[in-house]
Amino acid sequence: MIAKLKGLVDGVGEDWAVIDVGGVGYLLFCSARTLARLPRAGEAAELFVETHVREDHIHLYGFLAAADREWFRLLLTVQGVGAKVALAILSALSAEDLTRAIAAADKAMLSRAQGVGAKLAARLVTELKDKVADLALGGTVAAGGALPAATDGPLEEAVSALVHLGYRRIEAHGAIVKVAAVLGEGAPAAALIRAGLQELGRELTR
Repeated sequence: MIAKLKGLVDGVGEDWAVIDVGGVGYLLFCSARTLARLPRAGEAAELFVETHVREDHIHLYGFLAAADREWFRLLLTVQGVGAKVALAILSALSAEDLTRAIAAADKAMLSRAQGVGAKLAARLVTELKDKVADLALGGTVAAGGALPAATDGPLEEAVSALVHLGYRRIEAHGAIVKVAAVLGEGAPAAALIRAGLQELGRELTR
């Protein structure tokens, strides 16, 4: 089982890269984001690898960050998501944006990925919303170790109110989560909305 490769970039295609490790070329299927961040041919690269062994083939999938590999594995647990769709999702969204989109139940953002329609986006949110807390990615997980659910009473009411005011759901959710941590558990929706608007206003002036 191959978990990581370190070598020289030998070539790059539409959805793959070949990494030369000691004269042996390994074909890795990659997301568009990974391919765009690879160094030029002949330069050194290090990729995390997910190995899939089937009766008729062995496929290697390459990722520049361990978080991307973890998301790839998690996406494959969702019904209707195969390796191709999982890579398409990771091509459209960074691991951090994907975490936030799931937490915010932002189906529109998830639908940016090729092959992800409204039904699959909804399934992604439903099946993964309770799992994203296990992926501690770049501060997207709250200090308590869990991401507030987008469907929790006052929190969801406040997010919906900001969305109706014209903010994107993922922006509204991020602001409400931040102010909820300050206001404390049990803060009413009205207070969350006021504080959320102030937070969004500060974001615009930064």
